[in-house]
Amino acid sequence: MSTTAARENIGFIGLGLMGHGIAKNIVDKGYPLTFLGRKNRKPAEDLLGRGAREAATSSEVAAASDIVFICVTGSREVEAIIRGPGGLKEGLKQGSVVVDCSTSDPVSTVALAAELKALGVDYVDAPLSRTPKEAWEGTLDAMVGAPDAVFARLKPVLETWAGRIVHIGDTGDGHRMKLLNNFVSLGYAAIYSEALALAQKVGISPARFDSVIRNGRMDCGFYQTFMRWTLEGDRDAHKFTIANAFKDLTYLESMAGAAGIANPLGNATKNSFATAFATGPAEQYVPMLATHIGKLNAVDLMPSKDGVKQKI
Repeated sequence: MSTTAARENIGFIGLGLMGHGIAKNIVDKGYPLTFLGRKNRKPAEDLLGRGAREAATSSEVAAASDIVFICVTGSREVEAIIRGPGGLKEGLKQGSVVVDCSTSDPVSTVALAAELKALGVDYVDAPLSRTPKEAWEGTLDAMVGAPDAVFARLKPVLETWAGRIVHIGDTGDGHRMKLLNNFVSLGYAAIYSEALALAQKVGISPARFDSVIRNGRMDCGFYQTFMRWTLEGDRDAHKFTIANAFKDLTYLESMAGAAGIANPLGNATKNSFATAFATGPAEQYVPMLATHIGKLNAVDLMPSKDGVKQKI
C-alpha cells in the first residue's frame, strides 16, 4: 500500500450479501474502516473482530472517512443515505469521495454528483458484477464512472475487493454500463426459463436440455450457476434476487426512454420478472424464474434434491 493510500480512511454503508465481503477485504488489506451497522449483527460483529469501527449514523461514517462506499439496493436507498436525517451530507468533508456500488438509476447518480460537487465532494459510481462468493474472495468485477484523477485515487482501494476493474468513463457511466450488463444477463435468464418450459412441454427434460447446452457454444458461467437450481435444487448458487432484477430492469426501461430508443426485448424481460416478483415470496433468486415460467405454462420445473421437491 502506498503512503498516500495508507492515509485514506474508508467508510462503508450496506453490509448485505455483497457489501459484507467488500468491507471485509478493505479492512483485511490494511485500510482503517468505519462502518454503519444494521439489524443483522453478524456482519458487524465480524468486522469489529477484524479491527473495524462501528458508527451509529451515516453522518458519523462520513465524518470519520475520506472515502465512503455505499452498497445498497438502489437509488431510493442511496438518496436517503445521503440526504436523509443523519445522512452523509451532514458529515462529509471537502475533498472526500462517495462511491456508490449499488445498481442505481443513472439520472439519480448524475443529480447526486452535482449536488455533492457543490460541497467539494466527488461522487463516483462503481457497480459490481459476480456473486457474494467473489465478494468474499475479493475477486468481483467493478465498472467505474469517475474523472481520471478520482479514479486513480480510488483504484488502490478498489483493488482490495475487485479482481477486474474497468474505468468506463465519467460519473454516471458505471451505472449505465451496469444496467446494460444486467440486461444481457437477465435476458439470458428469461430465455433459459422459457426454453426450459418449452423443452419440458415437448418431452425434453431439463437434464437432457442441459446435456446439449453445457460445454457447447452457448454455455457460459451465468448459465452454469443459473441451472443449478433447476438441476440440483441449489437455491444459493446464484444469490441475486428476483426483486432486484425487476428493479434493475425498470431502471433500464427508464434509461431507454430517456435515450429515445425502442427497448422491446428489455420490456419483455422486465415483464417476465414482474410476474415472478408479483406472485412469489420475497426471498427468491433469479434462477427460480424458470419455475415461475413453468407454472404459467402448466409445466413442473420445480427441482428435486435427494428425491424431495424443493420450495421457492
